[in-house]
Amino acid sequence: MGNTDSKLLFRKAVIQLTTKTQPVEATDDAFWDQFWADTSTTVQDVFALVPAAEIRAVREESPSNLATLCYKAVERLVQGADSGCPSEKERHIVLNCTRLLTRILPYIFEDADWRGFFWSTVPGAGRAGRLDDDGEDDDEARPLAESLLMAIANLLFCPDFTAQSHKKSADTVEDVRSIDSCEYIWEAGVGFAQSPPLNYVHDLNRTELLKLLLTCFSEAMYLSPSSESKTLNPWVTFFCSVENRHALPLFTSLLNVVCAYDPVGYGIPYNHLLFSDYREQLVEQAVQILTVTLEHEAGSATGTALLALDATAAPTAEEEQEPSGPDNLFVNYLSRIHREEDLGFILKGLARLLSNPLVQTYLPRSAKKIQFHQELLILFWKFCDFNKKFLFFVLKSSDVLDMLVPILFYLNDARADQSRVGLMHIGVFILLLLSGERNFGVRLNKPYTLPVPMDIPVFSGNHADLVIVVFHKIVTSGHQRLQPLFDCLLTIIVNISPYLKSLSMVAANKLLHLLEAFSTPWFLFSSTQNHHLVFFLLEVFNNIIQYQFDGNCNLVYAIIRKRNVFHHLANLPSDEESIQKALQKKKRSSRVSRANSVVSESMEGSTPAVPAEPGTLKTSLEATPGIDKITEKSHVTENGTMVALPLSDSPQAAADNGATAGASDTESNSERDHEILTESESTRSRLSSETGVANPDWVLSWKAKLPLQTIMRLLQVLVPQVEKICIDKGLTDESEILKFLQHGTLVGLLPIPHPILIRKYQANAGTAMWFRTYTWGVIYLRNLDPPIWYDTDIRLFDIQRI
Repeated sequence: MGNTDSKLLFRKAVIQLTTKTQPVEATDDAFWDQFWADTSTTVQDVFALVPAAEIRAVREESPSNLATLCYKAVERLVQGADSGCPSEKERHIVLNCTRLLTRILPYIFEDADWRGFFWSTVPGAGRAGRLDDDGEDDDEARPLAESLLMAIANLLFCPDFTAQSHKKSADTVEDVRSIDSCEYIWEAGVGFAQSPPLNYVHDLNRTELLKLLLTCFSEAMYLSPSSESKTLNPWVTFFCSVENRHALPLFTSLLNVVCAYDPVGYGIPYNHLLFSDYREQLVEQAVQILTVTLEHEAGSATGTALLALDATAAPTAEEEQEPSGPDNLFVNYLSRIHREEDLGFILKGLARLLSNPLVQTYLPRSAKKIQFHQELLILFWKFCDFNKKFLFFVLKSSDVLDMLVPILFYLNDARADQSRVGLMHIGVFILLLLSGERNFGVRLNKPYTLPVPMDIPVFSGNHADLVIVVFHKIVTSGHQRLQPLFDCLLTIIVNISPYLKSLSMVAANKLLHLLEAFSTPWFLFSSTQNHHLVFFLLEVFNNIIQYQFDGNCNLVYAIIRKRNVFHHLANLPSDEESIQKALQKKKRSSRVSRANSVVSESMEGSTPAVPAEPGTLKTSLEATPGIDKITEKSHVTENGTMVALPLSDSPQAAADNGATAGASDTESNSERDHEILTESESTRSRLSSETGVANPDWVLSWKAKLPLQTIMRLLQVLVPQVEKICIDKGLTDESEILKFLQHGTLVGLLPIPHPILIRKYQANAGTAMWFRTYTWGVIYLRNLDPPIWYDTDIRLFDIQRI
């Protein structure tokens, strides 16, 4: 009964606030205390009892009342942080103020006129002077946003409220303002050895405060992508600056809580149905805070972060960065993690969490499955991006495969679901980043034996086979919106191809099937970019033939069997009549490239990828730059080091670079590569004026550069030999032919090996904006209970129903 009465009083206070036309005095504590004095209000109650329409009504009709409400709520948080919340009543007041601000802030941000309110030093229309006459001068001059952020930071290390108390006896009182928060880190791991006992009340309180912190940072959602890309988020900038004395312990606490979390625990079946896991809610909020706070300096992409990565240059990097604005301490601390045990702890933690949905049990749904894998992938990306020591640590052993397999699982699972296009992109971007390093290609030769339930053909082989089989599945049975990723998928295969010692027959056939699909005349002629896919695949074959011929008899056999594909490519018709005929054929039978896909038996326990259910919410994404914009080309020298290829200074090459950089000719050196880039400007402009319809000049311009020389030489040498032994021995069994190819050699018969060309991921403003939009889109969709941002005027992306 008491609960109902208190909710009634709270609701009455909200109605009074919306109906009062006269400003309520800030000194009227009896009125304002009604909003946070109740001890039984939950966050769900606050969202139900404070409707969106009424918040907007107060904002428009009684702005001074809304300003005072915000100011009084922040004031109570500051008081709670200063006192250390020694009593249960004070803790309830702090939590109620936290919930109320979480509810109200999005409606402050959605109105451009209100956005500067929290950054004003005289909140509540000039009431600060009267309210804080007895306060400290420093705090009076602080903008309200800074006071709020500092209060949240202090409250996150408040003994007996959000942290384990260290006091020796019940009588002693810990002074919150003087405690060393590094001694109160929430979990053992990086930079902290002791693991405090689990306390679900502390976890719940931390979660509520982090939810408010995330809401503060969400101002970014209410700015359009163009304006947001030019400025840093002021909330994040201040919170991660030297002004926040808790920055290091908080970063460490968030990181350790995420990486130490084990959702399965002792593995008792159905334990997640019997007990509430409050740590999971905390981990979700922690990983979301990390993904948002680890942001680049505006306009510098990876530049400033990379300065901090070089251990020898660290001091000067700091000196150089100081004048350009406050450093993000979270990025700074992350970039300095270097101890092997710390890097191992982070990698094992992320791999354990990402692998969680892959765990198979005999009892259906008996093991807990986490849902925040997208945030974990963003976090892994940022770790690799900001800390090159971490990237090298990931790649130096087979542990990288513990990340690869779950990423491929998510890619395969999401390929038919339009609401998960962002997940497909982040997975592919991570693999593109890893594939730029030689060690990644080498590690893929490890045999694949894990029983992961993916609906892909059963095969016996290594991790490289798994990559190719999954990529083939994405291309042939993913939805249409994934077509822009085809360049990236094939670039990854190109990057790893020089190091693949032995492909299985299944993977070899998949590669040949892709070539067959992409080299059909209607597909080549239907878009000005499609021929690049053929160039990439030919580059893969050339790399394997030139550098890994000995162990790849399966691929050589597949090439011999499908030799007609290469002959058709070499003799591709380029006259106007043939082009028009091919394009007409396209209209009659679209998506031929998928029709040829052979349906084969899938792995045991797998379920097919399914489209999103009708009504599923999804957020829009920024367009991703083309593969040429997000990669830079490097040659691998004989001693294994990489040398970046200089970009051409010619204006014509620069103009053409955007559309044709993907089409490199692997059989030659960078000069031949340069030829493709400097395709005639007149051809390109004529093409665009014809809305992408092919013409003979355009077809001839790239057909002449198809890198077929190595493959044609291989066919010229081996086809007669294979045909001869088949006739002589009457062979019908392919195993005998494979045995012959296995012991064959092409030494001295092939053209001079071309230099290995690797396309390394290169950050730019376009990808930085895409990541920001994607990150906030994920956070929006993952916070629907309570629905913090639902039905507010989001500008960063569109919310759509499928």
